[in-house]
This record gives sequence, C-alpha cells and structure tokens, in this order.
Amino acid sequence: MPPVKAAVRGPAVAVATGGVSEPVAPSGLTNAEAADRLRADGPNAIGGSGRRTRLAILVSQVSSPLVLILVGASLVSLVVGDEINASIILAIVVMSAALGFVQEARSEAAVAALQARLTLRATVVRDGEPREIPIHDVVRGDLAVLGAGDIVPADGRVIEANHLYVDEASLTGESAPAIKTPRDGELDPTRDDDRDGLLFFGTSVVSGTGRTLITATGARTSYGEIARRLAERAPENDFQRGVRTFGFLIFRVTAILVIAVLAINVGLHRPILESFLFAIALAVGLTPELLPAIVTLNLTQGAHALAAHGVLVKRLPAIQNLGSVTVLATDKTGTLTEGRLAFVRAVGIDGEDADEAARTLEFAYLNSHFQTGFTNPLDAALLSGTPKPADLATYHKLAELPYDFSRRLLSVVVQRKGEQPLLVTKGAPEAVILRASHVREDHSVRPIKASEHKRLAKLVDTASADGFRLVAVGSRVLATKELRASTAGGAAASLEDAARLEHNLVFEGVIFFSDPPKEGVGDTIAELARQGVALKIVTGDNELVARHVAAQVGLAVEGVLIGEEMRSMTQPALVARAKRTTIFARVDPDQKLQVIGALRRSGAVVGYLGDGINDAPALHMADVGISVDNATDVARSAADIILLESSLEAISWGVIEGRRTFANTLKYIRMGTSSNFGNMLSMTGAALLLPFLPMTPGQILLNNLIYDASQTAIPTDTVDPDVKAVPARWDVHAIQRFMLIFGPISSVFDYVTFGLLLLALGVNERAFHTGWFIESLFTQVLVVLVIRTRRSPFWLSRPSPQLLAAIVAALAAAVIIPLSPLGEVLGFTALPIVFWPLLVLIVGAYLALVELAKRRFEPHN
Repeated sequence: MPPVKAAVRGPAVAVATGGVSEPVAPSGLTNAEAADRLRADGPNAIGGSGRRTRLAILVSQVSSPLVLILVGASLVSLVVGDEINASIILAIVVMSAALGFVQEARSEAAVAALQARLTLRATVVRDGEPREIPIHDVVRGDLAVLGAGDIVPADGRVIEANHLYVDEASLTGESAPAIKTPRDGELDPTRDDDRDGLLFFGTSVVSGTGRTLITATGARTSYGEIARRLAERAPENDFQRGVRTFGFLIFRVTAILVIAVLAINVGLHRPILESFLFAIALAVGLTPELLPAIVTLNLTQGAHALAAHGVLVKRLPAIQNLGSVTVLATDKTGTLTEGRLAFVRAVGIDGEDADEAARTLEFAYLNSHFQTGFTNPLDAALLSGTPKPADLATYHKLAELPYDFSRRLLSVVVQRKGEQPLLVTKGAPEAVILRASHVREDHSVRPIKASEHKRLAKLVDTASADGFRLVAVGSRVLATKELRASTAGGAAASLEDAARLEHNLVFEGVIFFSDPPKEGVGDTIAELARQGVALKIVTGDNELVARHVAAQVGLAVEGVLIGEEMRSMTQPALVARAKRTTIFARVDPDQKLQVIGALRRSGAVVGYLGDGINDAPALHMADVGISVDNATDVARSAADIILLESSLEAISWGVIEGRRTFANTLKYIRMGTSSNFGNMLSMTGAALLLPFLPMTPGQILLNNLIYDASQTAIPTDTVDPDVKAVPARWDVHAIQRFMLIFGPISSVFDYVTFGLLLLALGVNERAFHTGWFIESLFTQVLVVLVIRTRRSPFWLSRPSPQLLAAIVAALAAAVIIPLSPLGEVLGFTALPIVFWPLLVLIVGAYLALVELAKRRFEPHN
C-alpha cells in the first residue's frame, strides 16, 4: 500500500493516495461512485474467484495434448483421402468433449451456487447509510465500519477508533493485538511507527469499533499472499493428493504401453498414419480423463445433500475429509449445551447478602455495557437478564482493557463527575480472586482473609461441579495520575497496562449462569461413537463444569488435561496423552492449536468445531474446520464447512455423506484401474500377436465414450451401510494392489475372446473388431456391479436406479450400434449367432472370477 496522507477539514477528511487527492465525506461514496470504481479497479479479491467461464470449460475439453494430436492426425488423414475414419474420429471427439463440458459446467454452476451462500460480507457507508455488501464489492474510497470479530475488508487508514484492537499476527507475527488510532500526516506501512494508523486486508478486529477509509483493494493490498490463504481455496489435502497420484500413475503406465504398441506396429510394417492414430486413440481411451469430473460430481452432489441438512461446504474436498474424521473436537457451549445462558443469581462474600449481590450485578452491568469487544453469551445474559443501574447515564468511559485468553479478564475504566476513575474488572473467578486483596462487606472495604480465598475457591469448585457458568467481578478506585501513566493521555489503555491496573482489586462477588444441555445430544454422541468418531471437549472453562456437562450428555470421560499441565509437557508426551484424554480444560488459543496438532500427530483425522476469534488457528490446523453461520468473520473464513445451526446431528449427517462421497469416488477409481490397466495389457499383446489392429481408432474412442457416459451415474449410487459405518481413508497402496489383481483378470478374458474369435469362430478382421468391441464394453460396464460393493455375492447390494439405467443403456448401445447402419460406417459387421452364447459364458466367468478375487481382496466380507 503506498503512503497515504490525511488532514481533518471540518466534517470531512482529505486523503491523498498515489498523488490523487479527494475529499471523503462521512456519508461515504454514492452507489454510482462505487460502481465506477469497481469497474475501474476490479473486484476486491486476490487471484480472482477461481471459477471458470463456460468458454474456459469448453476449451479445456479439447486442450489435452493427446486430443489435439488426435485431431491433427485426423485432419491429415482427411487430406490424404481417408474421409470416413477421419470424420468418425472427429465426431466422437466432439461428442466426448460435449459430455465432459456438460458435466463440468453443471459442477461449476453447483459450486458457484453454494459459494454464493458463504460469501464474507463487510459493512460500508454508501449514500450516508451503513449497509452490508459482499467483501469483493468493497472499493477504494469506501468507509468501512468495523466491530469485534470482523475481518478488515481491504487496506485502509483509521478514520475513527474506539478502543480498536486488531489481530495482525498472520501479518507481523506479533501475538498481542495492536491498538489502532487515527493519525494525521503521511503514513507509510513499512514504518512501524505508522502502522497504528493503518489497517490491512485479512487482519481481524479483536475488540472495539472503528471506521477505516479504504485506500487499496484486491491485489494492490499489502496482504497479498496471506489473504489468498484466507480465501476459499485450501492447500491440497490427502484425498486430492491421492487422486492426483492415481492419475499420474495411470498416465505413466499408459504412456509406456502406448509407445510400446506404436513401436510394435511400426516394426511390423503396418501403415504409419493408421498406427499413429491407433496409438493416440488408445492413449485417449485408456487415460481416466473423466476422473476430475467424476470427483467434482461426487463432491457437488454431496455438498447439495449436506445443504439440505443445514451444512454448507466452502471447500469441496472437505466433504471427503469429513468422512475420514475419527476425532471431533469442540467446545461444549452451543454444541453440547443450548448456548443460551440464563442469569441465575449473584452472591457476595457473605453469600446471601442482598446488597452485596446488587452491587455485584451493578458493576457487572457497567462492565458489559461499556465494553466494546466481541459479543458473547455472558454479556448478553447480563444485559438482558439483570436490572439496568438507575445511574448508568452518569458514567462515562475513560479506557478499556480488552479481554485476552491469558489474563481471562476484561476491564473498563469509568468515571462519574466529581469522582475518581473506577476500574471494573470481570472475568474468570480464579483470575479475579488471584488479583483481589480486599473484599466488600456491609458497604465497607476490608482486606481479604486467607481463609476467604479458600472459601471462595471452594464456592467456585462446588458451583462448577453443579454445572454453573461463573463470572467474578472486582473493582478498584484509580488515582487520576495512575490512569494517565497507563493511557499516556489517550482514551485507551494497552494490554501492557493490565499488570499496572488489574491488581489489589476489591472482590465484589460471583454471578451464576445456567446453560442446559441440548435435547437429544446424548443420542447424537452415541451415534458418532458408532460411526467411529470420538468426541473430545476443548474448552476455556474449568474441568469441573466440563465434567458436569459430559455427564449430563452421556459422554464417557477417559481422561482430563488442563492447560496448566500442558505448559510443562513435551510434544511427544502431549501426543501420547491426547489420545486418551476426553476433556481439555482451561486451555488458551495457543493450547487449542497444540491439542489439534497433537491429535493429528497421534494418527487421528481431526474435525474441529469453533465459532470465536480464538478458534481460527485451530480451524486452520484441523483436517476439517467447522464453524457456524453466526460465527465471527475470522472463524467463518478459516472454516471448511459452515453449519446453519450449531448441531452435532448435522455433523453426524456430514460424516455419513462424506463417507458416501468417498466410496463412490473410490468405485470409479477401482473400475478405472481394473478396466484401463487390463485394456493396456490386452492392447499390447494384441498389437504383438495379431496381423491387424485389434480395433480401429474410431472404435476405441466410441468404446471409451460409451463407457465414460455410463460412469457419470456413479455419484448417484447407493453405498452399503457397512461402508458408511467406518471412517473412510485414502490408501494408494490398496488401489495399486487392486489394479495389479483385477487388471490382469480383465486381460485374461480379453485374450480368451481373441482366441474364440480367431480360432473357434475364424472371423475376419471386421468381425474381430466387432466381437472385441462388444465383449470389452460388456465386461467393463458389468464389472461395475461387482466392484461397487464389498458384499458377496454382489447382488445383495442394489445399485441406484440411475446407475442401473446407465449400465443397461451402455449394454444396449454396445449391441445396437454394430447392428445399425452406423455400424457399417464405423467398420462393424454382423457376428455369428454362436458368438452371443459364448459372450454370455465369457462375461459370466469373468464376473464370477472377479467376485472370487474380491473376496480375497476384501477378506473381512
């Protein structure tokens, strides 16, 4: 971001960016001005939307080097007089491209529709009114309104700030939030002293409010690469890596065998152009070019199914990862409990003293009313469930110490006319008690006794064990010079001032809140356990509250680990302990990150459910980050999956759908290995043994087109309950072993077909082409019924009606096309009647042998 310059001019601010000066009114831009700038500068995004146009999808269908070579060779063939074969090849290439285009365009449209529901939004002032717009529509010159939990929508300078603290850790590496204040004069983001007057794309507001004048958007921001990581695209995961590795494996084997086939044909002095066309057509036919489309179809169908259950998918590969989850880590509030805290009572040092309770509530209300941090259920329950102090209007706020997860406190400094400044602190009971040196009793303040420290600790433990959420309140009258020393004459205190201000507190009392467990959550936890998913509670609350909630929802607690213990543990010790721990209590955000990392290193596939600012790092670390629709922007940005409601039941649905999606993808991969690798071996042997090509290039492409068309129904297929009952894991070695077992079986029956056609039936070249074309399609298409299920015999598992219809249609095409007038053009001919019963025997024997091999490959069935 270039240096920017500002000077206050009455109600407006003049800003110069890159030498161009323009007034910025409090009313912000008009809609017309914003539209002009959006057209001029482009959307506020880095690297574009990642979505392809229909033209780009169409071009991708014919941009494969193999397809281009095939088209070029066909044109050469057309020039030298072989119009029929050239036309056939070109027509089939066009039909294949059309099939791929339709499937990919449909998938792209489905993804776009899902992503539109998940677009991050920003609040800007347009025509004098604050309004929410998609973050990619923010333009240079916009006035953006910021609050706790918001992501800064673009680079800008601070125009207004009210105790505005921003987390810039991903940009600067600093763990403590940076305070932001308006600054005059020219500001340079490369100078540390100027950064407190600037805001940067992708950073997040921890507490406070403010307004920023946007000075740079999209690729022109300082945040560049980091913003790209926070956008919709995630790093390649295990599933994507496995699919890519499989594709390269097939491509390498295909390339070797195709080159061998071409060399054999040339060595046998067959026509070079025909041999070249055959080799290229063979490469096109054997390459699993539909693999990306099938994977995308599976994932988009899974995403639509999840959306029907209130689960929106931001990153499609996360669906498969969700099916692989073995550990689900979550806080208890809003997931295991209702998340709607209700005020129960307040107590002072004497327990039942009404005046002490009333003063505790008054101070707590002041703290919640004046704090500008992120909204939380405790503050909402206090402000809605307790009486508003009658003299609230007489207080004005001087400073704020925002909440952080190491202090576990939030303090505000308020003052009434003619009185000393008053620090009001609210937070975790143990943190307030630790800093308390006095107590309020009978309207007077006295030193706290050692026995009272123990009594208060016992009160907290007893109430926590009963499931109450607790917050303690303390206060301290400040000397004016003491406040000035901390705030340096400004309106905000920094976190470094906490140690100077939050000590020698007067303990006012403790407030009790209730948060009942969700109805039916125990059944969902039991269902997750049956699915092989272990639930672990990761919470900032104390272990007694967490144990109580676990008991209420029927979650068996194997072990408990608190944050204090974690600080002294080595990483290997934490990994070993994490596996047998159910509750991680009193953990800060860094420790949440350590817990997720330890669970992953222990071999678990981890899903993490979080909705707060402090959850973003753990959401990034987890295999699947899950958040909720009303979460903070930074949590929603970090998550892979968004729940419309915080519900374990929705996650349980997601796990099942993830396993269904993975299973159907694996079906296509297994079928691709069994047929493609077998066909490679068959083609290589045929080229060496036969005095002619086993199929013409056009016949190979037609065979591939019919087979591919039948496979597009796989995403609709049903999945056996036993497959959905266990976590799905990617295993490349198992796929390679499957290929080496089932590929040669397919090839053996191809050679049997060769022998029957040539030796038993004595057919000519055209009849041989016809017979193998039909046998090849029958075996490739029907083996789907066997490989699609682990059950044996395979007819115990019924395919989806769509898949069954696609199989029947492919078989019908295999029979009808050779017998039709088109068959004559394609080089097919009628077969002896005896071929058809032999075909039934060959296909039946092939399916029976594959069934037997499947039993050995899947020994648990």
